[in-house]
Amino acid sequence: MAVKLAFIGFGGVGQALLRILLDKEAQLRDEEGMETKVVAVSDVMKGAVYHPDGLDGQQLLDLVSSGKKLDEYEGQGVTYGLDSMDSIRNTNADTIVEVTFTDVKTGQPAADHCRAAFELGKNVVTTNKGPVAVAYRELQDLADKNGAFWGFEGTVMSGTPALRLPLDTLRGNTISRISGILNGTTNYMLTEMEKGLSYEEALQQAQNNGYAEADPTSDVEGYDARYKAVILSNVVLGVPLEAGDVSCKGITEIKKEELDRARAAGKRLRLVATIERTDNGVKASVEPVELEDTNPLAAVPGAVNAILYECDLSGPIFLSGAGAGLAETGFSLLIDLIHAERMKQKVNQ
Repeated sequence: MAVKLAFIGFGGVGQALLRILLDKEAQLRDEEGMETKVVAVSDVMKGAVYHPDGLDGQQLLDLVSSGKKLDEYEGQGVTYGLDSMDSIRNTNADTIVEVTFTDVKTGQPAADHCRAAFELGKNVVTTNKGPVAVAYRELQDLADKNGAFWGFEGTVMSGTPALRLPLDTLRGNTISRISGILNGTTNYMLTEMEKGLSYEEALQQAQNNGYAEADPTSDVEGYDARYKAVILSNVVLGVPLEAGDVSCKGITEIKKEELDRARAAGKRLRLVATIERTDNGVKASVEPVELEDTNPLAAVPGAVNAILYECDLSGPIFLSGAGAGLAETGFSLLIDLIHAERMKQKVNQ
């Protein structure tokens, strides 16, 4: 039976996932026994469309790529105009792809979307950090209570499986410390400043390359990495933290001279998120750190992200990869969809 998807939000990431599902349709069916069917799409700007028997994915992509609204979708028996909650509650979708624009500080509207889905026993896959950082335990308990799956692989390092790795492959280890370069914008800027650019020049170049937003505050002040540190503590270490528990200092005050001094001493200055177990619980921080050249994080170039898990059995485990990008983030949703399908198949055996 096909997984029936409702896309709540249909921007670049949602469209990227749909392209992947269309391109990989045969491979997913042959290798995973997984078939998907998009039954609903609801987007505040692009409109909404629903058909219980499924929608033509390519037509959906063609409409939005040409700047048209979804109410121009052509088909028999189609319902138009459902808002996000109607698309969750009043359609036959069993899995919600939650990719709305969400306020990370409040987790809204994604948190309410997740809550509504879980109350009905519907699965959710999302790339929104807010619900996981703000309401992880509540939402996970609600999902578990109602037999729903909640996937949010893309919230920390996009399509690089920074969550799936420790939760699955590193099970049995006690992870004592997690450190990571979790923001590609700032790592790119610091790398370019080492090459001779000023802070202002590096920021402008990051914006020109699409790494930094017009308002780069969340990146350069360390807030983006702070929320990811909260997620890592909540999910991987099982210790609840809030954003205010994570001390945070960004890169806005770093001068090229500081980078030069670090290099002369055989070190590199990088913005590092650290989550560490202590006798008094977990201590977490985001701040510029001088890394020895022998530290694998020191060699992470440009906009790449990386994470280092310090484990009692396996020893240190290092993972690096893209921390952004539409295709990569779309792939993170696919990771979750595949995992949900494998869990369902296991239960049904």
